[in-house]
Amino acid sequence: MMQLRPHTTVVLAMSADGKIADFKRSPARFGSGADKAHLEKQIAASDAVLLGAGTLRAYGTTLTVSQPILLQHRIKEGKPAQPVHIVITQSADLNPEIKFFQQPIERWLLTTTMGERSWQRREQTLDSTGLKPAQEFRGKFDQIIVFDTPTGKVDTSAALQHLASLHITRLAVLGGGELVASMLQSDLIDELWLTVCPLILGGASAPTPVEGVGFLSQLAPKLELLEVHQVEQEVFLHYRLQR
Repeated sequence: MMQLRPHTTVVLAMSADGKIADFKRSPARFGSGADKAHLEKQIAASDAVLLGAGTLRAYGTTLTVSQPILLQHRIKEGKPAQPVHIVITQSADLNPEIKFFQQPIERWLLTTTMGERSWQRREQTLDSTGLKPAQEFRGKFDQIIVFDTPTGKVDTSAALQHLASLHITRLAVLGGGELVASMLQSDLIDELWLTVCPLILGGASAPTPVEGVGFLSQLAPKLELLEVHQVEQEVFLHYRLQR
């Protein structure tokens, strides 16, 4: 019997050779304005956004909904102006000074018992230095969610079931490749939107949409192509996972 969880959609831009960043793992800003608008539309259609700590470290921020028509549509449906932005990380090794923590959004931390303790120690350290009030730091994540696997990693399957119980029905997954790989491995992805951008990045170490150890061809997740459309030099591909 299928477990209740949000409908999940991966949204990523990649180079023509399938890289989501260069070999230095620099922030990927090669997508056009049309790609950014497409990403914002997918975020606006979601109840929550999920991103890995590596993606957050690379950018320092998350994309918020700013288009008036998208904001109006969310409010008309009785939703808050912005979806919840959830950072998933085993270690919770995050810099509280990045701009993400000043953005006008609700922030949740999805982590392990070890990650929660690490974050709490960071809070106590800031409090003891007197550099910032602990209360200000404590408010930077509105909620901390802890789900452990027996090996000490984040139990994403259990976490998604928990999110469903909080009325999160649609979840946008913004990367990175390790997160997408683990969710595919656990059969937690429903759809993918991939924007193919007109450049070649190359590099054996440059990240791809799906990292990890990979899949054997006979066991690889199979996709159904739902939609293809071109905007100037970019191609937008919409897939659904076959089950």
